[in-house]
Amino acid sequence: MSKTRDELANGRHYRLAHRTRYTYPEVVTSSYGRAVMLPRDGAGQQVHTSALHISPGAGQSGEHRDFHGNRSSYFIVTQDHTELEVLAESVLTVTRKQAHVDRMPMISWTQAAEVTHTLGSPGRSGSASHGVGGNSVLAVSEATLPSTMIDVTEEVRQFAAPSFGASRPLSHVIAELCSRIHDELEYASGSTTINTRLPDLLAQRKGVCQDFAHLLIACMRSMGLAARYVSGYIETNPPPGRPKLRGVDASHAWASVWVPGGGWVHVDPTNDQFIDNRYVVLGWGRDYRDVSPLRGIVFTEGSGSSLQVGVDLMELTPDEVEEVRSSHTRTPVRPHA
Repeated sequence: MSKTRDELANGRHYRLAHRTRYTYPEVVTSSYGRAVMLPRDGAGQQVHTSALHISPGAGQSGEHRDFHGNRSSYFIVTQDHTELEVLAESVLTVTRKQAHVDRMPMISWTQAAEVTHTLGSPGRSGSASHGVGGNSVLAVSEATLPSTMIDVTEEVRQFAAPSFGASRPLSHVIAELCSRIHDELEYASGSTTINTRLPDLLAQRKGVCQDFAHLLIACMRSMGLAARYVSGYIETNPPPGRPKLRGVDASHAWASVWVPGGGWVHVDPTNDQFIDNRYVVLGWGRDYRDVSPLRGIVFTEGSGSSLQVGVDLMELTPDEVEEVRSSHTRTPVRPHA
């Protein structure tokens, strides 16, 4: 359902540009790619315009909704090239309100685990009292299971255990785990790779947002609770008196935990907070592999490539957004400096 201008005026308005450029040492004859770089519509945000641009031009391209409802785009470039650029541009409004522990349902984590288990039982199609029905039951049930990149190991169980006191409210558990991951693990860019496993993360006690999201999800799943991985962006602000530079924003990741009676609650352990209207959601899934921004294969005689990524999340005024909504045309992104 579209929002009125008054409703949109209470949100934050953004022009989002995510540019990825690959440079190859030898000619590439064909590139096949799949991208999750266009934001979801709904769940506290409204997308006004969005488009994916491929250079050189794609011979074939398209978009569909994947199993999780994310916007999954594909493209095929069949002309020779030594450089491939994928640019995603969107204009959107975020009206999401931040969750607060005191305003979340005071259900204990043990009760929540029982409700979650019951939803997945044969013959159960969901309970309206818990805000679940139809396909949502499958989403909750699936989010309790181990996935390719999130193993529920003994190391994970040991890390999680101190936060799961008997009959403790789930909201308090979520908040404490978020704070513990933030405080006990160091954020260190380059300290892990996309393939780092959780036992290795817990051994070295440092990582990045992907790792911290995976760890919080694993802790929840270790106790029979539903949690999933969320990919997106967060607005960054420059130091006081300094202009915001182009291309300095970045992709971000956090977790979402299902709270019976409260729905999916998004929490960011990297920044120790529940998400608010400074966050833009691209998509969600079982772990990073379901929503990696860009993946694919190329055909070339060479080996290796260089990668450049630039993300801009620039705030717009309500009048600028209204102009976009009225024109229904793609808003050009301001050029990079």
